[in-house]
Amino acid sequence: MIEPGVFGPDDLDELVGFVRAQGFAILRGVYSEAELDALELECTRLQQAVARGELPEKCGEVVLVDDDRAGTTPIVHYVCHSNEVSEQVDAACRTAALADAMQRLLGADSWMLASERFGVVYQDARPGKESAYTRIGWHSDWQSGPQLDCWPSMAFTIHIDATSPFNGFLRVVPGSHLWATPAPLADVNGVPAPVPAGTVGGYTDTPAPIPMPAGFEKVPGEIAVYAERGDIIFHDAYLWHSAARATADDTVRRHLRGGYYAGTPFPAGYGVGEFVKNAQR
Repeated sequence: MIEPGVFGPDDLDELVGFVRAQGFAILRGVYSEAELDALELECTRLQQAVARGELPEKCGEVVLVDDDRAGTTPIVHYVCHSNEVSEQVDAACRTAALADAMQRLLGADSWMLASERFGVVYQDARPGKESAYTRIGWHSDWQSGPQLDCWPSMAFTIHIDATSPFNGFLRVVPGSHLWATPAPLADVNGVPAPVPAGTVGGYTDTPAPIPMPAGFEKVPGEIAVYAERGDIIFHDAYLWHSAARATADDTVRRHLRGGYYAGTPFPAGYGVGEFVKNAQR
């Protein structure tokens, strides 16, 4: 029996209805095991290429984490713009079922974040005491740029590894994308938000029943969303979500993360640097 919120490529109408009501869903059965094996090898190749300085600077993550399982090769947590340096990654993010679902959710003119900001990111979210990435607190994606005109949007994660309490997992509050969630007063570095006080994001004027926690606290109604290898998790940009830390340090949790947008496209060459400068004005 398939779990609630999990749909196949032939059930996109049902997936769209679930996402609109709950803010998230899983698309399963899109990639073959051979395709996943090849995609895993390709993402590992990109990760190693960043560590060796062989890819454009914008692909790299400044934090390189030593890991005794990797010998002398530092671990790169993120490969930004992976879609621009790999046709295989780009094709996986534009596969028919994924793109079709996005168009049904966001409209025929929706577009995938490709060369702008950070593009499609390969993320290696391994735990361990030496890891620079372990978990992410409560947020909505819209809160990363409430001053921008690109919204609404829908994120997708293509899971190379299945998720569980052992290696970490997604936490969501179903239906929270319908709330009018306030923009943050400041970013994580304390920089004042570039939007007027009272700016909210969501599909209704219904206030959130509680303030969004600043960290990792339990939120009433939250659930765990576990992915199988090859699953694509969709989540709305207004959805409250966070990532739980793994309970076992010798595990890995790898995925490709991107997004499709229905708002105004970014100017050509609008990268992370331009985004940061814009946000600090």
